[in-house]
Amino acid sequence: MTPQGLKTLEAELKKIREVDRPANVKAIETAREHGDLKENAEYKYAKEQQSLIAGRLEHLEERISRAEVIDPSKLSGDRVVFGAKVHLENLDTGEQVVYRIVGEDEADIDSGTISITSPVARGLIRREVGDQVTIQAPSGAKKYEIFDVEF
Repeated sequence: MTPQGLKTLEAELKKIREVDRPANVKAIETAREHGDLKENAEYKYAKEQQSLIAGRLEHLEERISRAEVIDPSKLSGDRVVFGAKVHLENLDTGEQVVYRIVGEDEADIDSGTISITSPVARGLIRREVGDQVTIQAPSGAKKYEIFDVEF
């Protein structure tokens, strides 16, 4: 993952530990004060939230402990690798798109970042400026030309 992706996961982990989990404990205590736990919807909801929080906490701790951080600002060249910002032109429509290849946890297509494990990224890795690639997408095969790689 990128350094920014690691910071984002660490910030979420901190928020869960310092804000979400204590708020959940308080919600469970408050719900218990309302009496009969069998028919207490607030208590059931708070316990479900507790389970979700514990699961997310475990997931984040595991991802952070196993993170391999690669700083794209220290990379260069015309070859597509992890962390690269790739400028593509769709050869069928002429549409141009830009994607940055990042780790799974930091991918967000709306912000132009795609996961290293996505079909598009897998089709682009190790390619160079000027290469034409065919990407198998759910909507069918798409042909692109790589016209720039940035870091």
